[in-house]
Amino acid sequence: MINKFRHELKYICSDAELATMQLRLSHLMKRDPHTRPDGTYLIRSIYYDDYDNSYYNANEDGVNERKKWRIRSYNCNSDNIKLECKRKQNGMIQKSSCKLTREQFDFVTDKTKLLHASSLINADNPKLLNEFLLLCQTTLLKPVVIVQYERRPFIYHEGNVRVTFDRSISSSKDIDRFFDEDLAVRPIMPIGRQLLEVKYDEFLPDTIYRTVQKRDMILTTFSKYYLCRRYSI
Repeated sequence: MINKFRHELKYICSDAELATMQLRLSHLMKRDPHTRPDGTYLIRSIYYDDYDNSYYNANEDGVNERKKWRIRSYNCNSDNIKLECKRKQNGMIQKSSCKLTREQFDFVTDKTKLLHASSLINADNPKLLNEFLLLCQTTLLKPVVIVQYERRPFIYHEGNVRVTFDRSISSSKDIDRFFDEDLAVRPIMPIGRQLLEVKYDEFLPDTIYRTVQKRDMILTTFSKYYLCRRYSI
């Protein structure tokens, strides 16, 4: 599945600002129906980089056109695994994704098997998976870090708006324990600092825009992968 390019705004904010924003937006937007009963879900992603750390360096250098490859699951559920490629261009983002079987997941997270990644390429695979496998073979793309956080998402139909509150952003290098609920992780944010993200298509409704435009929140180009990887290098 390939989505169109979307706007993405990120804000660093305090726990108090996040709580206030959550209360305000809960009256304007709907809760994502895929969340747990408490309105959140746990996101874990395995990010990939090549032999030269090209993706990490492109982020550090602020390259205009760049991409990230990751494998994502929700709530440690091994029955719903996705391969995703996130592209950024001119400040906008596009995400492509396809589902992975557990067998495919086990293959692409094994660095030894990835040396022979082309053996898994076939016409029945999604195009995105074949592209990923080819990169694993030719550029030595490999899993480098796990990024974990708790997300509380809200949605709004007009403008296809999605506002998410991300707490407890953490990293781990223990790829083999990706689905373990007790995975040991390392927080990467200062105590009391969290992340608010706003994604939308052509326009952001004025009511939501006014709500998220608080003077004391910091607009940022925050990259979870970059910071988690920086802590692990």
